[in-house]
Amino acid sequence: MSAVLAPDRLAEFLHGLPKAELHMHIEGSLEPELMFAMAQRNGIALPYADVESLRAAYDFHNLQSFLDIYYAGASVLQTEQDFFDMAWAYLLRAQADHVVHVEMFFDPQTHTERGVAFDTVIDGLKRACDRAAGELGVRAELILCFLRHLSEDEAFATLEQAKPHLGKFIGVGLDSSEVGHPPEKFARVFAEARRLGLHVVAHAGEEGPPAYIWSALDVLKVERIDHGVQSLQDAALVERLVKERMPLTVCPLSNIKLCVFEKMDQHNLRRMLDLGIVATVNSDDPAYFGGYMNQNFRETGAALGLDAGHLRQLSANSFEASFAAAADKQRYVDRLGEHCAAFGL
Repeated sequence: MSAVLAPDRLAEFLHGLPKAELHMHIEGSLEPELMFAMAQRNGIALPYADVESLRAAYDFHNLQSFLDIYYAGASVLQTEQDFFDMAWAYLLRAQADHVVHVEMFFDPQTHTERGVAFDTVIDGLKRACDRAAGELGVRAELILCFLRHLSEDEAFATLEQAKPHLGKFIGVGLDSSEVGHPPEKFARVFAEARRLGLHVVAHAGEEGPPAYIWSALDVLKVERIDHGVQSLQDAALVERLVKERMPLTVCPLSNIKLCVFEKMDQHNLRRMLDLGIVATVNSDDPAYFGGYMNQNFRETGAALGLDAGHLRQLSANSFEASFAAAADKQRYVDRLGEHCAAFGL
């Protein structure tokens, strides 16, 4: 996989690398400046004096400490225009990072439990996605996530609310607090989602054990594992992931910010690639974790000594792992080939 470029050429190669982002929570892209603007627009008082004090609070020691601030920040989202503005701001950043395809997560339960209508959430997000295709050249799709700390009944109620909007999103996922909420808890709701023809993915093996990944595969029958960094603790699981080409949507800066790994040079992403796992790089909650796609690639590449060959593989993996149509995947791969050829690769 060796493909050596001089440091300045490698930086240029990385900057323009076409890629898909498959693990990004749109609520986690809400930058403090936009959060405060929405709070003012909607007459909401935030428990922070200004942008700087809010950013200073982004000192997380685990997933839950992040989620506490994440849910508080989401309270400013009230109108369809709010959801559009949030998604559009992210999509502009995605375009700048040469993301050509994105499948973004959204958490309707975070909003409906505050009295915001499901229609308000999905219509604002979908309008931004549709506009991005024409104006930005970014294909954007939506994946509805169930909050795993809530009940199966509440997940079913959310899926029922979503049924009139089936043409507006492509799949369902499972996020929020992992430990203590195994995938089995949502077996029936995922079965119903599959019956409806939706793609299914789930967070597993971020803080939870490899057993959660096995359950996501065997019980929920997911098509991708979100995170999955704990999989390397289980040799049999690794063998299965490689054999089935089961993608992992890895989020390096998130893993450091949430103390899954202490330092980036301890991250196991390069080992995943060396083992033949279909690993991808993603930003997770970029407003909170310090970087969008290219920042994740830069910091991970520098710490793990990734060369142009590794970066090309990560890009190719992202297209393979996406739910894009076959013709679109081929178009993305062709674009990747043209980019690599321009650097003599």
